[in-house]
Amino acid sequence: MNARITRDISDRMRPSVMLAAWPGMGSVGVGALDYLRRKLDAMPFAEIDMSEYFAPEAVVVEKGLARSFSDLPSHVFYYVEEPPLIISESEAQIPGMGGTVLMGHMLDLAQRFKVETIYTGAAYAMPISHNERVQVLGAANQEALRDALERYGVEILQEGHIAGLNGLLLGTAGLRNIRAACLLATMPMYAQMMPNPKASREIVRAWAKMLDLDVNMEEIDQAVERMDDTMSQIEEKIRTTFSTMEHENEDEIELEEVDEEQVPQVVMERIERLFGEVEHDTSKEKAALLKRELDRWNLYGLYEDRFLGLFRKDSGSGRG
Repeated sequence: MNARITRDISDRMRPSVMLAAWPGMGSVGVGALDYLRRKLDAMPFAEIDMSEYFAPEAVVVEKGLARSFSDLPSHVFYYVEEPPLIISESEAQIPGMGGTVLMGHMLDLAQRFKVETIYTGAAYAMPISHNERVQVLGAANQEALRDALERYGVEILQEGHIAGLNGLLLGTAGLRNIRAACLLATMPMYAQMMPNPKASREIVRAWAKMLDLDVNMEEIDQAVERMDDTMSQIEEKIRTTFSTMEHENEDEIELEEVDEEQVPQVVMERIERLFGEVEHDTSKEKAALLKRELDRWNLYGLYEDRFLGLFRKDSGSGRG
């Protein structure tokens, strides 16, 4: 087992459940897990050395000195004494064979502590507005667990795919006869790069119901209100600009054919697509196209930090 035990808990608890999450769209899964960990006062007891699985792509240079690779992502295990529960929180999605090996170490620890069921949380992006009700979808690696999810208000995912380590867990846990299920909270497709506390909140509520947990939701409720305000500002600015726009180019003519209520989603999806393109190509042409799109909808002020962050991140790179 590659997980290093930092605190012996073997005499304190016999957890039957583990909760796990990794970074992903809207930080939905890790947002829910981190919130629950803090509210339950979970204590760290083990960690996995991620240096074997994470390969840095660049080194940070300050005043001519290269910094060491000490700031690697963490993968920490926490325990809650009552109810007995293990929380597995990771800062990175590890693809390929590294992810498979990492998953093996995680399941080794689960088996060492007699974990019977593992629940993960993630996002399910859909072409919806932020105002629409969040649904929690679920998939499991055993029929009995799948059927049990419905009793907690989880809608069964009839078809589709679950990517990354969430999907890998469902498959590899089944090989060890460990029950596993993934809960996926719906969120707007256009907001994949923004934290989505509304979706995270529904994952927290589902876990709390399933595990009979008493969780103070005040902090996450406030985060939902703040993000709702931000999203409403974005959508309202787009609607206002669109209603006063003189349609002169091809993109604007296409928008005329879209239902006015759907215009914010179409525009936001285009902006997210442009952000993705600039992340891979920070040329002046791509950057100018994104800046022009933000200015057109009067959104640059809301996106300024993210826009400039693309180039701050790139400024430390050089030729190797």
